[in-house]
Amino acid sequence: MRQFEAKYPKAVEKVTKDRDALLAFYDFPAEHWVHLRTTNPIESTFATVRHRTTRTRNCVSKATFLGLAFKLIEEAEKSWRRIKGAERIELLLKGIPFKDGEAVLDNPSPQQELAA
Repeated sequence: MRQFEAKYPKAVEKVTKDRDALLAFYDFPAEHWVHLRTTNPIESTFATVRHRTTRTRNCVSKATFLGLAFKLIEEAEKSWRRIKGAERIELLLKGIPFKDGEAVLDNPSPQQELAA
């Protein structure tokens, strides 16, 4: 980080300050990392809804509009990828902490138990 500090002081400060939040995905199973590091499923789904609904905005009632949005999201859901490592979700719900993508079964931290 020091090599970039002189040229990009604000960026280095932000990354240094928010380091824990930026690297929080390491506290989850490694199989889940690809899902945690992207917001693309949310963005692409709402882009589809936004694209279709802007053309019909003045032609429908609120109830029809909501039904249209629901059907568009329901259709987009068909192309979503299934979560990798779904069997490891049970460990997360039980409060088992993960470090660098691997379960730490010896001593769960109190903060992880609160999160679950």
